Formats: sequence, structure tokens, C-alpha cells
Amino acid sequence: MARYIGPKTKIARKFGEAIFGPDKTLTKKNYPPGQHGQNHRRKTSEYGIQLREKQKAKYTYGVLEKQFHNLYLKAQRTKGVTGVVLLQLLESRLDNIVYRLGFAPTRAAARQLVSHRHIVVDGKVVNIPSYLVRPSQVVGIREKAKSMEVVSESLAGFSHEKYKWIEYDAASLAGTYLHIPVREDIPENIKEQLIVELYSK
Repeated sequence: MARYIGPKTKIARKFGEAIFGPDKTLTKKNYPPGQHGQNHRRKTSEYGIQLREKQKAKYTYGVLEKQFHNLYLKAQRTKGVTGVVLLQLLESRLDNIVYRLGFAPTRAAARQLVSHRHIVVDGKVVNIPSYLVRPSQVVGIREKAKSMEVVSESLAGFSHEKYKWIEYDAASLAGTYLHIPVREDIPENIKEQLIVELYSK
């Protein structure tokens, strides 16, 4: 299973956003990495702006190029606005749902929970992070993993009210994917139309 394992703070500084979660270095060095980071004034081309937005989406959701392109093609074939459908597909990934449920502090940690067979969908173990969860399916923690420290620490103080498309049940440590989220409810700062324009060239 391929995944990005390079320096995360460097990528976050490149975009000027904590796309991998809270980062102390980002608050101290809120400028691009590299020796010319503080003096970077060169104008970015239209293509560069579009490419940057695609890269931001890929890093945010932890998806590599081939997977991302396949999701875009799927979004193209699906009824609706392509850019919005693309984000909805990314939001429907199992690792993202696990992250939205608060079982893990980051998407990378959520991916690990899934890969290590700690997550169940409708009562059955699913260890594929890219699995697309369908509305009405229930995602939860496997019984023997419910006492894991990483899960309890992540859930401590986590607010489930902010994601309207997921209904959380604290008693069973599980959440129901009620419906596909509308664009206004997806909190990620991504300009999806720029990604569509890039792939349309």
C-alpha cells in the first residue's frame, strides 16, 4: 500500500496551512521552506496555481497521484459537479471517516488503524483505507481495540457535532455515515474547480 512518508512540516509550510494536523513549526516559520522562502516573490502561473491546489488535496487526504486521478475519473462519470463529487468521494474514504469520527488524531493515524485491522464496517473488519463507505453504513472500532490508548486519547474532548453527515454513538464507539456531505459542510480549504480545470487541459 503506497503512501507519502516524506517530511510533513515542509509540505505544510509550502501551502501555508496545517494540512497534516497541528504543527508548532508552522506557527514559528509561516513562510515557504528553502533558503529563499522568506523572499519568494515570483508570480505563479495559472498552471502552477492549479497544480498547487491538486497537490494540496492529495496531501490533505493522503492520496497518491494514481489513486487521486482514478477518483477524478470516477467523479467525472458521476452525476453532479465534478469538483464537488471528487471531494465527496475523498470524504467517503474509510480512513477519512475514521478520522472524522475522532478515532485518530490525523488521517495518517486513521489509515494505520484501518490497515492494522482495528476498524469494522457493518460489523466486518475492513483493512483497506481507500474503501468507499456508503450512506447508512456503520463504522466502528473492533471490540478488542476499543481500549487502545490512541483511540481514547483522540476521542477525549473531540466534538462530533461539527460533522452533520455522521451520527456518532458513544456507547458502541461507532458512527453511521448518514449521507454524502454537501460542499458547504466539508471544512477543507480546497478550491476544487482549479483541480477540474487542471485535468481538463
